[in-house]
Amino acid sequence: MNKDRHLRQGSRQEDGKAHEQEHRSCSRRTFLSQLGMVGAGSFLLGKFPLSPLHASPLTYGLANAFDDRILVLIQLKGGNDGLNTIVPLYDYSLYKQRRPTLAVPENQLFRLSNGHGLPNFMTPLDELWTKGSMKVVHSVGYPDQNLSHFRSTDIWTSGSDADVMDPTGWLGRWMESTYPDFLTTPPVKPPALQIGPSGGLTFEGSGINMSVAVTNPTELYEIARNGALYNTTGLPDNCYGEELRFMRAMANNTFSYAGVIKEAFDQGKNNFEYGQKSYLAEQLALVARLIQGGLGTRLYLVSIDGYDTHADQASNHPRLMKEVADAVHGFYADLGKSGYDRRVLAMTFSEFGRRIEENGSRGTDHGSAAPLLLFGPGLQGNGLLGTQPDLRNPDIYGNLAFHTDFRQVYATVLENWLCIDPSLVNGVLGQSFPRLEGLGIECADFPYPPSGPAFVHNIRYRRDTSETVLYYSLPEESSMKLRLLNLAGQPVRDLGTWEQRPGLHEFVLNLEGLPTGTYLYQVNTLGQLFSGKVVVSN
Repeated sequence: MNKDRHLRQGSRQEDGKAHEQEHRSCSRRTFLSQLGMVGAGSFLLGKFPLSPLHASPLTYGLANAFDDRILVLIQLKGGNDGLNTIVPLYDYSLYKQRRPTLAVPENQLFRLSNGHGLPNFMTPLDELWTKGSMKVVHSVGYPDQNLSHFRSTDIWTSGSDADVMDPTGWLGRWMESTYPDFLTTPPVKPPALQIGPSGGLTFEGSGINMSVAVTNPTELYEIARNGALYNTTGLPDNCYGEELRFMRAMANNTFSYAGVIKEAFDQGKNNFEYGQKSYLAEQLALVARLIQGGLGTRLYLVSIDGYDTHADQASNHPRLMKEVADAVHGFYADLGKSGYDRRVLAMTFSEFGRRIEENGSRGTDHGSAAPLLLFGPGLQGNGLLGTQPDLRNPDIYGNLAFHTDFRQVYATVLENWLCIDPSLVNGVLGQSFPRLEGLGIECADFPYPPSGPAFVHNIRYRRDTSETVLYYSLPEESSMKLRLLNLAGQPVRDLGTWEQRPGLHEFVLNLEGLPTGTYLYQVNTLGQLFSGKVVVSN
């Protein structure tokens, strides 16, 4: 099933060449760069770049679900050392032997259990643990761990297997697949926001993620409030007109989102004085303010850098984890004063852990599995889940074995916290991963919302056969009618009508003889119409 979904072997360089060839006749990047308007879908709120995500079946479901739960992702960039985050008291003598200068002294630990300790530099988290608002998932990773920062980050943020070079993110790869009119009629509130530096591939789609970059939120809000938006009609019927229409629509979306974000920022306030003034604390304080201002966004991503602790880890790692502990504690104290804390689940992730033994530079080198931390009253109690690290049986490189696939955590949170239909979760992740037991989050009190299409679809290009393939997941047996339209919505070619059983499928599109350009494919199934873009290049 996973193989059917991807069919994307080869290097990223090859992907780039293929993409360039597909768009050679009508390059959006060239068009925008000539206008000097290439952006990253972002503007500044305070001093942080803020980026709205694009439409996808998942984000559509989030925006329209009956529940109002929120997920905050905290990226620990560089590879967090798990053994100095959750200290293995169950094998402390070996831990200290392998880390003579880096081992956290036993008398400087808060005991999470008889076998596990939390360093005193993370003391602010003691309160969350005691209140039942923190859980730890041991030994999280994936098969065939890649120890490259870039590659492993790609794997975590794309949700792909280690041997699959997927240039899209687990959210972003669907962003053009369902509602082609999203650019001109966006949701009233942005489904998800990223604050700060790039989150890797998380939000990347098959196209270029672009918008107008604006550095002054007040100016942006004024544009949105006064309705000074760009006209997307009456443009030339050629490549230039198509790309100008796209660029103006993206700018319109940014302006529309800026208005509601600025309004939430003005209406919200922070109810707690964050103890340590760090970059992460400032990011989470902004998230808290937007939440309490009624923004309505359900997905947030923040980040903290510096976890590549090859040297002088005894100074760097405690400082970083203290920043995380202070920021998360302040975040929930802030939300708790307004009652929003029960609606918010926060989760850390990092591209990999560190090795058991310290190196000659009093640091640790790239490892594999590491703990993943979750926070929030919605966890309904504290706990340590999964298989604890086995320091006595590492691999030949000194790496700890992983036992919980990170995509199991993703799937569990999506289904049981955000209440996304299980079939849609499986479609987003490309396969069905076992859900975790014991997280304490559940969706039993309300049904899975009929909020978005259960028909998930996307286009991929096979370089080896030069075929354009429609991949799709059907939740139930249904008839399928597929046709091709031009950008004016006029039918160009009927591609077939057939009956289809539920499951993951692929269909090779017949594009032979069509002029170079961009088209829409339209699928009539489940009593609805679904559309997406397809590029024809010769």
